[in-house]
Amino acid sequence: MSLETVPKDLRNLRACLLCSLVKTFEQFELDGCDNCEEYLHMKNNSDTVYDCTSSNFDGMVAMMSPEDSWVAKWQRIGRFAKGCYAISVTGRLPPGRVRDLKRKGIIYRPRDTSTKT
Repeated sequence: MSLETVPKDLRNLRACLLCSLVKTFEQFELDGCDNCEEYLHMKNNSDTVYDCTSSNFDGMVAMMSPEDSWVAKWQRIGRFAKGCYAISVTGRLPPGRVRDLKRKGIIYRPRDTSTKT
């Protein structure tokens, strides 16, 4: 798909590298991540939004009933907030962020399904 075929209002979408939630850059900066804010602290921090999200992702699913959705279980998003999620997100959290998550008992599993981890 070429950039010309993507509607202009969808070109600035980004996906969280921890949970794969899809929002605009401005939404991440204004509200943070609905699932990961307590760990990643993106709210009001554009540098962190750049570090913890990616504009390169494949596919999207909309999840409205996480508790009833087999797709949510398959995508490992069944315990997350309602919203749109990327199927695969290219990129990884910075090593310092991964270490911080590990110290807090959070296991980081990259959301990139195009490579083996």
